[in-house]
Amino acid sequence: MGATAERVSVEASDNYVFQRSLLAYHTAAQLIDGVVLEIGTGSGYGIDVVSPRAEKFITIDKFDCGADLSERPNVEFRQMTVPPLTGIADQSVDCVISFQVIEHIKDDVKMVDEVWRVLRPGGRFIVSTPNRLMSLTRNPWHVREYTPEEFAALLGTKFDNVEQMGVFGNAKVMEYYAANRASVERIARWDILDLQHRLPRWILQIPYDILNRMNRRRLLKANTSLTCGIRMDDYRVEAVSSECFDLFYVAQKNLSQTE
Repeated sequence: MGATAERVSVEASDNYVFQRSLLAYHTAAQLIDGVVLEIGTGSGYGIDVVSPRAEKFITIDKFDCGADLSERPNVEFRQMTVPPLTGIADQSVDCVISFQVIEHIKDDVKMVDEVWRVLRPGGRFIVSTPNRLMSLTRNPWHVREYTPEEFAALLGTKFDNVEQMGVFGNAKVMEYYAANRASVERIARWDILDLQHRLPRWILQIPYDILNRMNRRRLLKANTSLTCGIRMDDYRVEAVSSECFDLFYVAQKNLSQTE
């Protein structure tokens, strides 16, 4: 994805998404221990949240995160494209975390298989992905998005125990969401041929990226205090429903599962 609007940044116009992303890391930090593997480092803003709770933290990404790890001796960055999880041994990690990544993976079943493979019995896979029911438009950077039921079924191909939660927003967040929806709908009116659903993803990615960035900056200018005022605490994680922004699932490998 490189330096696209799809990659969450600390730019003010991304604050609505960034704060939601932070919550995923802080929630996961309360659930992890031992050897932790992250799939999808991004810019590395989650390292300082998660690594203090891990004995060893291995974080991987398709791109170099550029983070300074000199003062984090328990953190190792590996650059690779997944799946497979190359160089990660069977049953070698206690927890796997991955936020807003699996929707980009073509072979999502293989990804789940690989996560299950590297987890020790009793280990947890903590994973988030957008809830398709709350998406405002097609995102061509995503191979697919999931409903709550679809995502549970995917994880259920390997994991018997899946706790289904979602990330929700308070009134402030929903006010921003409504403004964003209205703005996206105004842009979508120009797509009279419904090209967003007819054209291949690769054709739409750059136009989407440009329009997405323009839209976020326009919302920032028109709603500065609202956009900048959203904080992590304006989001919450609770039992999943169709109204959540992200699916936040915790899948646990059974103690008896070894092959």
